[in-house]
Amino acid sequence: MSAPIKVALPGFGGRMGQMIAGLVQTENQFTITAATEAPNSNLIGHDVSESLGIKKTGVEISSSPDMLGINSDVIIDFTRPEATMEHLRIAVKTNTSMVIGTTGLNQAQEKQIEEAGKHIPIIYCANTSIGVTLLLQQVKKIASMLDESWDIEILETHHNQKVDAPSGTALALGAAAAEGRSVLLGDVRDSGRDGLTGVRKQGDIGFSVIRGGDVAGEHSVIFFGKDERIELSHKANDRVIFARGALKAAQFIVGKLGQQGLNGYFTMDDVLG
Repeated sequence: MSAPIKVALPGFGGRMGQMIAGLVQTENQFTITAATEAPNSNLIGHDVSESLGIKKTGVEISSSPDMLGINSDVIIDFTRPEATMEHLRIAVKTNTSMVIGTTGLNQAQEKQIEEAGKHIPIIYCANTSIGVTLLLQQVKKIASMLDESWDIEILETHHNQKVDAPSGTALALGAAAAEGRSVLLGDVRDSGRDGLTGVRKQGDIGFSVIRGGDVAGEHSVIFFGKDERIELSHKANDRVIFARGALKAAQFIVGKLGQQGLNGYFTMDDVLG
C-alpha cells in the first residue's frame, strides 16, 4: 500500500474545509498534514481532531499560510480569491501541487494561476463535481452543433450565503457554450437584465441568478429553438460531491510534480481522462 497523500487545508473551518476534512478521515489514501484559518478564528491553536470527532492528530490549526507548504503533497483551496493568491505563491515557492476550487477570481488572478502552472501541477476549476464536468462537455458539444438562431440561457440557484454571482460554475457553462460557438464569452455575455432592456440580441448568452435558503447548487443550460428547446441540468443534493471531486483531483495531480511534460495547468476534464 502506498503512503497516504498529505493534504494541506486552508480555510479548515469553512464549509468546504470541514467537508473535505471529514472525507479524508474515511479515506485511507489521504491524511491532513496542515490546516489554516483566519487570524481571528477561535480554531487557531486547536488540533484538527476537535471538529472532526476523532483522536488527537498532532496537527494544529495555524494562522500562518506558510504552514501549507510544509510537509504537504497538495494544497486543496476553496477559500477567497485574495487568500488563494497567497496560497498559490506559497505552493510555487515550496513546489507543492495545488487543487483550486475558489470562485469569484478575476481574469488577472486566473492568469496568475495559469502562469503558476508552468512551475507546479495545478487543477483549477469552478466546480469539482464529476456531474458538472460532464455537463460542461455536453454544453460545449451541443452549442457547436446549433447556430445563433438558438438562444442560450443559463439559470443558477445557490444558498443565501454565496457572495458571488453569477456563480463560477454558471460562468464556466457560459464559457463552454461560447467555446462551442467559437466566440468569447465576454463578447456575448448578457446578465443582470432590468428595466427596458430591449429585445434579446441574437447570439448572446444570458444569465439568471437565484439566491435563497440552503441550496447547494443547481444549474441549467437552456437552448431555445423555434418550436422546441433543449434543457441540460445538474442539481447538487449535498456539497459533499464537491469535496469528493476535489480529493479525486488531488489523487490525479499528486505525483505529476517533476515528471517530464506533466507539470502544468489542468482541469477536471483531465481528471476524468
